[in-house]
Amino acid sequence: MQTTVWRIDAAEPGWETGAAIREAAALLRRGELVAFPTETVYGLGADATNDAAVARIFAAKGRPADNPLIVHVADKRQLATLVADVPEVARRLIDRFWPGPLTLVLPHRGTVSPRATCGLPTVAVRMPAHPVARALIAAACVPVAAPSANRSGKPSPTTAEHVLADLAGRIAGVVDGGPTAVGVESTVLDLTTPVPTILRPGGVTREELAAVVGEVSLDPALVREGETPRSPGVKYTHYAPAGEMTLVAGAPEEAARRIQRLADEAARRGERVGILTTEDGRHRYRGPHVVVPCGRRDDLASVAAGLYAALRRFDQEGVTRIYAETFPEVGIGAALMNRLRKAAGGRIVPGDSA
Repeated sequence: MQTTVWRIDAAEPGWETGAAIREAAALLRRGELVAFPTETVYGLGADATNDAAVARIFAAKGRPADNPLIVHVADKRQLATLVADVPEVARRLIDRFWPGPLTLVLPHRGTVSPRATCGLPTVAVRMPAHPVARALIAAACVPVAAPSANRSGKPSPTTAEHVLADLAGRIAGVVDGGPTAVGVESTVLDLTTPVPTILRPGGVTREELAAVVGEVSLDPALVREGETPRSPGVKYTHYAPAGEMTLVAGAPEEAARRIQRLADEAARRGERVGILTTEDGRHRYRGPHVVVPCGRRDDLASVAAGLYAALRRFDQEGVTRIYAETFPEVGIGAALMNRLRKAAGGRIVPGDSA
């Protein structure tokens, strides 16, 4: 399959109704797969009401069939066609955070493909903030199911180039709207529980949600063994580079001491070693290792925005062993550490004290 790439310059007048949007929307209506930018990561879109189209998402990504999808809408009016009821708590959250990186889990009307919901009585819905995403969904005139546009388990794509590296020849097209801004996926919030429950931390923080609706719980297990997951991106290994990653906890200086020691030991065994740090921490490392700085420690949003590109850099460099610093789990740091733990498969060790 030839994968078409449309490049959109949002500074050009009339791009919203231009040929790129029209052609990509027509492919979606025909049941084809089209990747597109959101403010979080690039999504792999299909008509959420079309069983065959949704099945193509799972096939293209190699995604497990019991991992539900997020359905994207272009405006608030589309939500009513998907969910059975919009409770007051949902309305408050929508007024504050839509369009934006917040996905709401609500009982569905049965109008989306059961493949997208994996047979659950609920559907996960969000309205992306990226203007290209909303223009495409509006032009397609259908709700769009869209997980991240990467091979399942790999780091999510934050550029069109990342999408093509994973899916060229497997999907019909990619709308290139430039790099994404947030860099980690949306927060998934279950509104069918007595207290709103975060199923996946993301671009909207727990603190921001609590400021609007009061108490917000965090699902401590995220997935319960043997159950169908209620949220995308929580059951299986995700975001993982090819090299084995280990997180090293502790203050930056303590983490750096152990990372340096572990990296040197691995290099002596013949491994190509990568180190994930920050711009302000890169000076702590020496030797032949692939040191990839990612944002600044005093600005965790910048670390989150660059995380997936950094993980993909290790793959490009042929790294076989990765050691990564950890970050405070406050604000966006909760989503950042959720992704790092998944990328590391839960491997975490303490830093070296002085």
